[in-house]
Amino acid sequence: MIKISDIRPEAAMNDQPTAMQHDIDWLQSRRENFVDVLCPACGGSERIGLYEKYGLNHVSCSGCRTQYITPRPTSEILGEFYAQSENYRYWARYIFPASRTFRREHLFRPRALKIARAAQEYLDAEDRSLLEIGAAHGMFCEEVIATKAFSKVSGIEPTPDLAATCRSLGIDVIEAPYERVSLDERVDVIAHFEVIEHLYDPKAFLEWSADQLNNGGLVYLTCPNIEGFETIILGRNSGAVDHEHLNLFTPSSLTLLMNRCGFDVVEIETPGVLDVEIVQKAMAAGVCDPNTLNPIVLAMIDPSRADATQRFCMENKLSSNLSIIAKKR
Repeated sequence: MIKISDIRPEAAMNDQPTAMQHDIDWLQSRRENFVDVLCPACGGSERIGLYEKYGLNHVSCSGCRTQYITPRPTSEILGEFYAQSENYRYWARYIFPASRTFRREHLFRPRALKIARAAQEYLDAEDRSLLEIGAAHGMFCEEVIATKAFSKVSGIEPTPDLAATCRSLGIDVIEAPYERVSLDERVDVIAHFEVIEHLYDPKAFLEWSADQLNNGGLVYLTCPNIEGFETIILGRNSGAVDHEHLNLFTPSSLTLLMNRCGFDVVEIETPGVLDVEIVQKAMAAGVCDPNTLNPIVLAMIDPSRADATQRFCMENKLSSNLSIIAKKR
């Protein structure tokens, strides 16, 4: 089973907190220009205040239980933020290269094989195209190309260092936020991993995706699940609750949003494998007080039951990572 150290090698993570703090400070210096928003999933205005973290206010939608940040940076501020991000630059230079081989084999290759299989199952056309939003280090695009299931594979990546990485691998990449992109030709699949939680307006993004897709095309996405084992237990101390994640969906609320944007969900799962280890490490670090946990939860995360608990979370859509494939109506 995947371990945290496999994808975030400790030696490569040493200076990451400093880079992250730079980005938090950058956002805070523009706080007076943040704007209030409605629920990004259902559009509702009723909400419950939760807590503040990194100077950002988290609320929960009373209707669909989506957790979101409001007020939040505008799309223009976010564009500037990711272009200057020290944290993303650090990940591109140190963390991704240090974990590249493992990520390729255990994260991106399975995703590429999954969408290749889904394209065969759900798409009629044989001459297929795929676009990845947030192509980052290019590994998913590389693995998709290797499946030979698509005749054209390209990406959109607004962060300069990451876009340069893609180009160095021979991947056709557009270096711009998706809002500034209008494709010359529609595509059959749009994929994005850990992207939708970062966006100012997820609904606008999915509507843009629908416009760029051929009829019957697919969207394949992953994001945090705020109703997952780790995110429920750790709450504001969860790593999923950070300065970049403006939208934290549940399986039902993200399905609702997909439906609002003209998609029908054809596959949904929570394939994450790190929930129990994350909680265990939080307890060891003193971030999570075991005295506050239900005895049943403590029994579930005991090392003798950890693997069984993680399998239970995955099989019952209770892991803190969410994956959806949806088909354009």
